Amino acid sequence: MQQPHHSPARQIGPYTVITRLDPTGPGAMPVPERRFIARSADGDRTAVVSVPLNDAASARFLVEAQAARCHLGPWFTPVTKCAEPGLPVWCARPYLPAVPLPMALAVHGGPFPDDALRALGARLAETIAIAHTSGLTYAGVSPAAVLLAGDGPRLTCFGAVRTAAEDGQPRSGLPGLEPGSLPPEQATGGRPRPPGDVYALGAVLAYAATGHTVPERDELPVMLRSLVPACLARDPAARPRAIDVLQALSPTSPSASPVATVLDPEPEAHHMRLPGRVIAAIAQQSAAVLAADVHRHPEADG
Repeated sequence: MQQPHHSPARQIGPYTVITRLDPTGPGAMPVPERRFIARSADGDRTAVVSVPLNDAASARFLVEAQAARCHLGPWFTPVTKCAEPGLPVWCARPYLPAVPLPMALAVHGGPFPDDALRALGARLAETIAIAHTSGLTYAGVSPAAVLLAGDGPRLTCFGAVRTAAEDGQPRSGLPGLEPGSLPPEQATGGRPRPPGDVYALGAVLAYAATGHTVPERDELPVMLRSLVPACLARDPAARPRAIDVLQALSPTSPSASPVATVLDPEPEAHHMRLPGRVIAAIAQQSAAVLAADVHRHPEADG
């Protein structure tokens, strides 16, 4: 009997692709980069490898990938490897079993409960607050940028707005940018600034709570009915700071220091409990990646 033929898997730099991270097809949430789960040539390392959506953005993508080597706390996934200059552009982050937020809502069958929303929002706000304290604007917060692991979220897609177009060029309608998460001042070409990250955070919270990024106030759970509209204010000066969002979502007393909350990301009441179907999806992904038998191109880089 003829043996089955296995086609060599796609190569991205030194990595062999196992599978796409994000769903594709009609109705799929826009993702600002193409993301794959892939394995190193020696088989010892599994990574999430990202490539730009189009060649025109490659130079900006590489700049943002290099900047994303920074450390912004436990809920941020930093880039650890990038393509060498002059070669096709890619960047890699260590693989952690995790599913994108849109997939998590799909497998859960609806919005998250209040305790999960509170923990999700606080951890994302913490990451953004650390970035702002470090003098950085994240410029890439959206539902697809949030990966959910067993212990909570990981924020990715650093600099996606800056990658999509240079400042001064309209970004509205560009591929990969979720319109409800794009601050109006950035959509028209304005330079990304910290209030835009808060706008995008509000859109992500709205999405996790309702299934879309531009809800009516009455659709939101009571605990978010003041916070999310404040984040989504069209006037950047009217939005709260990321540290204010963290304080509003933290289970501490009103007199507690928000800075102390940032430095103590694991208070007991702050534990994130994911819905059972989401945990099952993460476990299924992990098992599939462990079992993957990838076949490299003979001419692939080592």
